[in-house]
Amino acid sequence: MEAVLFRLGALVPALMLALSGCDNTGAQHAPGPEANASGQLVYGEVTFSPCALTSASGQSVEAHCGHLQVAENPDAPDARNLELALALVPATGVAEADPVFMLAGGPGQSALESYPDLQAAFAEVLRNRHVLLLDARGTGASNPLHCDLDDTDMLLSGSSPQTLEAIRSLTIACRDTLSERADLRFYTTTDHVRDLERVRAVLGVAQLNLVGVSYGTRVAQQYAGTYPDKTRALILDSVVPNQLVLGQEHAGNLERVLDRQFERCRQDPACAAALGDPRQHLAQVREDLHSRVPTPVRFRDPVTGEWREEVPQFDHLAMLLRLYAYQPAMAASLPLLLHEAAAGQYESLLAQSRMLARELGESLAMGMSLSVTCSEDAAELREDPDDEGTVLGPGFVAQTRAMCAEWPRGKRPEHFRVPLDGELPVLAISGEFDPVTPPRYGDAVVEALPNGRHLVLPGQGHNVLAVGCMPRLAAQFLENASTSDLDASCLEQLIAPPPFAGRYGWEP
Repeated sequence: MEAVLFRLGALVPALMLALSGCDNTGAQHAPGPEANASGQLVYGEVTFSPCALTSASGQSVEAHCGHLQVAENPDAPDARNLELALALVPATGVAEADPVFMLAGGPGQSALESYPDLQAAFAEVLRNRHVLLLDARGTGASNPLHCDLDDTDMLLSGSSPQTLEAIRSLTIACRDTLSERADLRFYTTTDHVRDLERVRAVLGVAQLNLVGVSYGTRVAQQYAGTYPDKTRALILDSVVPNQLVLGQEHAGNLERVLDRQFERCRQDPACAAALGDPRQHLAQVREDLHSRVPTPVRFRDPVTGEWREEVPQFDHLAMLLRLYAYQPAMAASLPLLLHEAAAGQYESLLAQSRMLARELGESLAMGMSLSVTCSEDAAELREDPDDEGTVLGPGFVAQTRAMCAEWPRGKRPEHFRVPLDGELPVLAISGEFDPVTPPRYGDAVVEALPNGRHLVLPGQGHNVLAVGCMPRLAAQFLENASTSDLDASCLEQLIAPPPFAGRYGWEP
């Protein structure tokens, strides 16, 4: 979709007041962006120009874009510099002095590209606060570290010597290519936290509010722990505790959520009668794909429309089960997908897995993701015998360790694993059926926070900030920096979509 540039002259008067930092009496309300003669916004030391942010799904948001130069290696400021991409979504009313930063997930996702799909979550926040977005170094438009892999490479799974050797070869090729323009040791959470603090300083604001999503919750906690006086409040959506070894529990977490989703089909008369037991179908498909070599299946590429031919593998199904479990509406279709695969109908499985692999490769900067994982978690990853027989199996950990054996590692601060504590107001939110950051992670984080509160959204999955009444609750929390008077009873109305009973969806 072609971007439509934002014109300053079309802004409503209230927005102009917000940008000037004055109320209707002409009194100074708070420091913030001011318009210059060229129609740009100057916020502290950063100049922003009109732009449009566009997500992979085609959603677009009018904004203002700028950039900031930082040293790649903080101990060598005269060496390579990076240009970090920064975006401002101005408040629609008179803005408070403390802006909101949204921190993207992954690791490896772009904040500027992620925001348009989450804009509804910030509609009420924008009434009196600016929202800022910083592409972490190595993502988006901040020297992105994408590995040049074919879509099918994303499907490599298992821990056989052949698979691990293929993984190592791909990793070495990516490392050597990216190392020509990046020192891969300096693309970690700690580096992102340092960059955030640099942005705060050049904007000239005293404190930040941080809204972290998934991996972004790790960034938010690390910033708050490092710069407590510069942090006003945190919202942690789909929480990653500091003490968690990221990736260690992925297989077990997914399996527990799939069990609950499959049980919903067994308890639903229409789903059970039409589609049978999803767990039994999963076992059958696993056996079929592992015990014999299936013949190639012809299917239409869902993006290009071209006809393709591919041999179905269990890896295709594992990818769908993992990623579809993130969102309830997609998880509701899994019984149907398994029913068709058990009957030898692999066309939908191949088409959907190809689409997901392409989208994942485009949205995730794998090089940055490896710099984070290999520097912060790889040394503590251990293959768990309990993962045998799960959808992901022990191969996920084995692959990560194989990749990190070839990847440069940065330094991890000694306090990195220390849980966040203190009086900071923190609102943690989780989805009941989150397959990667289950609600118990949110419980663990708020346990040490006397001003923390954890809300679990019934029937929901991963990334729940925009669900139901959550945008209003988030705005109320940021307004008062307190959870004590937050009435979250509206969340009780949320339910998960019923499981599909056929291609037409669920029964009315």
